Amino acid sequence: MDFKHVSVLLNESIEQLNIKEDGIYVDGTLGGGGHSLEIVKKLTTGRLIGIDQDKNAIAAATKRLEDHLDKVTFVHDNFSNIANILDELDISGIDGMIMDLGVSSHQLDEAERGFSYMHDAPLDMRMDVRKGFSAYNVVNEYSAEELTDIIYRYGEDKWAKRIAEFIVKEREEKPIETTYELVSVIKKAVPKGARKDGPHPAKRTFQAIRIEVNGELAILDKTVDDVAERLNVGGRLCIITFHSLEDRLIKNAFRRQEDPCTCPKEFPVCVCGKKPLGKTITRKPIIPSDEELEFNPRARSAKLRVFEAR
Repeated sequence: MDFKHVSVLLNESIEQLNIKEDGIYVDGTLGGGGHSLEIVKKLTTGRLIGIDQDKNAIAAATKRLEDHLDKVTFVHDNFSNIANILDELDISGIDGMIMDLGVSSHQLDEAERGFSYMHDAPLDMRMDVRKGFSAYNVVNEYSAEELTDIIYRYGEDKWAKRIAEFIVKEREEKPIETTYELVSVIKKAVPKGARKDGPHPAKRTFQAIRIEVNGELAILDKTVDDVAERLNVGGRLCIITFHSLEDRLIKNAFRRQEDPCTCPKEFPVCVCGKKPLGKTITRKPIIPSDEELEFNPRARSAKLRVFEAR
């Protein structure tokens, strides 16, 4: 299957990056190369570092950016390793970075990856298929308490405890191996009345398991810290989130960069020595326009927040 992904908040992201033609920029979630293509178009002597943990994304972006390969370095890795990646490339500072935290359209539509509750496939959900730990391990090996915790925390599903109990009971008979088998269990767990309104009953659980498998939230705080330290003065970090957990985490991470002081509030002066690294440009997140939502409904929950180094 061709790697297809509609870049969300594309124009807004490029505008917020304030791209300099000789700057060094990082696309931490390369995907199909949509954001990257618009970045390299604005570069002359500058350089783009494209990072993705999905080898299919690297291949697709390489093809999409074929007219600009002299200005691009591709890295098959996770953006959480940004400090090491830049060190290995002998890059001390960057002028901007973009991160689109959503699952790509390709990953959702490629049934065998197991990301979607709309396709029957083996339980997988690994963004980096080199890793051994998958959704199968979460669903079949986590205790009822552990499942309840991740479904409630990462999926914000009020039926988390009941869903976890039904999963544990079901797997006593046989392992839960496919997405449709898991969907069936979730539908049994969620009362019929609660299934009438709102999103698909499996949406929140699938989101929670995907986040757990890929450690998505655990790596964000450190990544923001690492990027903020490597941004040149005036450099910007643009992050697109797709659910409230991510957005709240990024909002707080940016605030921490603005005011990193760890001294007790009663101290008359700061003694920790931690200085602000920049400021948040977007006090309120940038959201998709009605026009964008019309041709890309998957962008509905997207929010863009921007931080600028000082």
